[in-house]
Amino acid sequence: MKTLQPLLLLLFASWIKSAPPMQQDLQIVYDYGTNHFEETILDQDYMDKHQDGKTIKEKKSIIIPDEKSLQLQKDESVTILPDKKENEEMPTCLLCVCLLGSVYCEEVDIDVVPPLPKESAYLYARFNKIKKLTAKDFADIPNLRRLDFTGNLIKDIEDSTFSKLSLLEELSLAENQLLKLPILPPRLTLFNAKFNKIKSRGIKANTFKKLSNLTFLYLDHNALESVPLNLPESLRVIHLQFNNITSVTDDTFCKANDTRYIREHIEEIRLEGNPIILGKYPNSFTCLKRLPVGSYF
Repeated sequence: MKTLQPLLLLLFASWIKSAPPMQQDLQIVYDYGTNHFEETILDQDYMDKHQDGKTIKEKKSIIIPDEKSLQLQKDESVTILPDKKENEEMPTCLLCVCLLGSVYCEEVDIDVVPPLPKESAYLYARFNKIKKLTAKDFADIPNLRRLDFTGNLIKDIEDSTFSKLSLLEELSLAENQLLKLPILPPRLTLFNAKFNKIKSRGIKANTFKKLSNLTFLYLDHNALESVPLNLPESLRVIHLQFNNITSVTDDTFCKANDTRYIREHIEEIRLEGNPIILGKYPNSFTCLKRLPVGSYF
């Protein structure tokens, strides 16, 4: 038995030497207690990526787009807006806002009145580039009650433009380039034509005579040389400030032949900014409950 032990040891030793080395799994040991860490990596793939202590970066494929593809991406990211001609050809309720009988076409750069839905009662076309109004613009819209064209470039209005609008109550033509007034519809309660270029010869003698419901009249900041004739009894507010009015008569606001006549409804008349001394015409205001605003000396 003792003689066999050395022989077995020799056989065991030779077997150990001939056995292939065991592969070790990847092990990474971090020493968090120090300012550095040690790595023990026995992975063959890792070793293939390192040579002489330098990391060999893996190749990555990079696609560099050409100019055409960049331009295409840029074009796709930009919303193309319709030009002016396309705007003009768009249906009114796409170009403007239509809501319960009201049409809002404010600041959309239109130069003509767009076709309106037949049920329209209110049109707000402020701050555009409209230059002219015609009877055709409202021929099929009989229910209009309010029109607002403030801040356009209107120079000309056909005389019959508003003649068939029997329900129209409020009309604003302020801040345009008017030289004269058209025939106004009979049911108007408010008329605003301030900041235009209207002269007295541009207003006919009977323009306001039959407007028995007219309550507010704004003709300030124009070029009037006199107060318009035949102002209706219904007026409460008359703005004529900053014109070229140089005189008034006993019949301008009152009735020269009726000393007992009183204008019951009038609340405000503004004449400041005109080259007129109101104190020179004391009999012109005897029928008024309040004196006009303006210069008296």
